[in-house]
Amino acid sequence: MTAPQNESQALGDLAARQLANATKTVPQLSTITPRWLLQLLSWVPVEAGIYRVNRVVDPESVAIHVEEAGESLGTELPHTFVDYETSPRELTLRAVSTIVDVHTRVSDLYSSPHDQIAQQLRLTVETIKEYQESALINNAEYGLLSQVVPEQRASTISGPPTPDDLDGLIARVWKSPGFFLTHPLGVAAFGREATRRGVPPATVSLFGSQFLTWRGIPIVPSDKVPLEDGKTKFILVRTGEERQGVVGLFQPGLVGEQAPGLSVRFTGIDRSAVASYLVTLYSSLAVLVDDAVGVLDDVRVDNFYDYK
Repeated sequence: MTAPQNESQALGDLAARQLANATKTVPQLSTITPRWLLQLLSWVPVEAGIYRVNRVVDPESVAIHVEEAGESLGTELPHTFVDYETSPRELTLRAVSTIVDVHTRVSDLYSSPHDQIAQQLRLTVETIKEYQESALINNAEYGLLSQVVPEQRASTISGPPTPDDLDGLIARVWKSPGFFLTHPLGVAAFGREATRRGVPPATVSLFGSQFLTWRGIPIVPSDKVPLEDGKTKFILVRTGEERQGVVGLFQPGLVGEQAPGLSVRFTGIDRSAVASYLVTLYSSLAVLVDDAVGVLDDVRVDNFYDYK
């Protein structure tokens, strides 16, 4: 009598799966990034959607009197006043909006273990916040790069980002610089250049992640920083109103507020049983004084070396 084959005596995978529970993840979206820029900026609530940046016309025009030893009493003091711009720049909040539609049958029947409406809204909010970070860097009206004056721009010495290049950028934003911002490939390129010169950059822990630093200033990666033809930029930022730096702007007190400047509002169910939710984000960015931001342009990221 022939012995039965082993395969017929064991339960197979395909059959066993019919009785097995599966652990299900929430939807994974590959375009989601840490968005460290949003966390590092100082955020200021804006009334009526308008933020006015008042500046002094001529900082060098303020006259003062320094009394020297031996001066005769009664010296006439200089007359002065601090003049302001009569037409200061005003920034208005920009809105990003979309409507999320979910059929009530879907949310009723298929919301275990993960709520279908909550996941649809979560992914939409994540996408809007990704757009927000990109706009804060690249928007032609209020983005960081569009507000850099020519005096605060520099080019690399030889192409790749060297320690000397970053030192030159620090010299432009020397009043309490907060962080460098560059493309992830820019971070890697600077690490190679610094290591090649025998000064490998130190690291610092922020938000549970490790960042390279230079002169104690974190080098923060963002894939929203432009990368074209093997070249990117390094942006150095000072933040905060009290430091006359860069500030993010948001609208407070929104109906359905989920986060600063972000609201989610239920707008109703139509006759086809489709529920709709309005997701809106209001934000902008202001550079309070010109030396609050500097940019290193034309940074090559494609230089590699054979280390001995």
